[in-house]
Amino acid sequence: MPEKENKEKILVVDDSPDTLEVLQRNLSTQGYIVFAAPGVSEAIRVLESSPIDLVITDLKMPKVSGLELIRHVRENFKNTEVMMITGYATIEGAVQAVKSGAEEYLTKPFTDEELASAVRRVLDKLHRRMSTESQMRTLPVAPHGLIGESGAMKKVAEAIAKAASISATVLIHGESGTGKELVARAIHYSSGRASAPFIPVNCGGIPEGLLESELFGYVKGSFTGANESRAGFFQTAEGGSIFLDEISETSLAMQVKLLRVLQDKEVCMVGATRGRKVDVRIIAATNKDLPGLVKKGIFREDLYFRLNVININIPPLRERDDDVFLLAQNFAAKFAKELDRLAPHFSENSLRALRSYYWPGNVRELENVIQRLVVMTDSDLIDIPDMPSQMRFSALRESGLTRTLAEVEGEYIKNVLASVHGNKTRAAEILGIDRKTLREKLKGIGHAEE
Repeated sequence: MPEKENKEKILVVDDSPDTLEVLQRNLSTQGYIVFAAPGVSEAIRVLESSPIDLVITDLKMPKVSGLELIRHVRENFKNTEVMMITGYATIEGAVQAVKSGAEEYLTKPFTDEELASAVRRVLDKLHRRMSTESQMRTLPVAPHGLIGESGAMKKVAEAIAKAASISATVLIHGESGTGKELVARAIHYSSGRASAPFIPVNCGGIPEGLLESELFGYVKGSFTGANESRAGFFQTAEGGSIFLDEISETSLAMQVKLLRVLQDKEVCMVGATRGRKVDVRIIAATNKDLPGLVKKGIFREDLYFRLNVININIPPLRERDDDVFLLAQNFAAKFAKELDRLAPHFSENSLRALRSYYWPGNVRELENVIQRLVVMTDSDLIDIPDMPSQMRFSALRESGLTRTLAEVEGEYIKNVLASVHGNKTRAAEILGIDRKTLREKLKGIGHAEE
């Protein structure tokens, strides 16, 4: 037998000591390095401590079944194949094993030759798969950095084109990380103002006491430390566009001043006695429910109507169909180029994991995940075992025996939300709680209502 085969490692998992002994002795005589485990927990510890080429597992075992072990291996160890053996031979069992990811299914009793042939077929397939190089998919051109071919994003593109053709105020709404600033930039650079400045301002990131002077500027001597006059963001954006992100974070007093800018087309510098005219297009954005804030008296109704001339809603990533695939590939190419290496490609299983994840952080979260994968993965193939743990199946986690009550509750809430496509009112009904309670629970698990 070739030396390469002598080094192949096999893990046998069975709750029967006699079966473990027979399999271990049989496979060892064939030149394999054999590990044995009486259950799934022990098997996972072996897998995490040593690279294994093949797992041979029994179907019926206490606590956690062989099917769950197969799925765990498939989603956590991409260079490990799986075989199932069982004394309960049924068509349903065979189908389940294959669907879970088993390459072979042997029924007890089996001969030494049958076992040897099955093991060799599985290991040969593993080596063929590991030596096969996949071709990169052609990536679509992304105008203004906006990537997406879903119906939802096509509507956004149409709205951008309409907004770019006129100078009316635009209000962009979308969850955190959906790309509100990208949309604002696309509007500006597609408009007649493209040659003038685009000035982004994070209203929530500037202390209230400084926001007025930052936006409108100040004259020399207007306050302690004002040793010279300085123009604000509005003057800097003359002829172009100013992007007011997180507009909902401004105080009522600042909202009055912004309303005056929209009405009179002029700003008054801090310490000045007269205003000055400005030619600036205002594009505002929020991840909050502004009509709801208006009803609560937190946001001025007249300012809301002034801002909401053209309204663009950006869909969350979970509602963008297969855009997640296009985004993942583009991000992979981008970060691979920065590292001066070829872009990796994604297995079908990894793409399925990306598609089924809820993405509370939307495109920004996806970009961060792909950057980490490109940096940390040495292979040119990104597979399920490379994915973050929350995107992979875990036999121990799914058994519910190692998680806290808060973790179980959090996962259930996320699953309910996903089942109703993010409809929090419907999710609250299913959970038997009110929206306020749901909102608090979402904050606790990192899914704060935006």
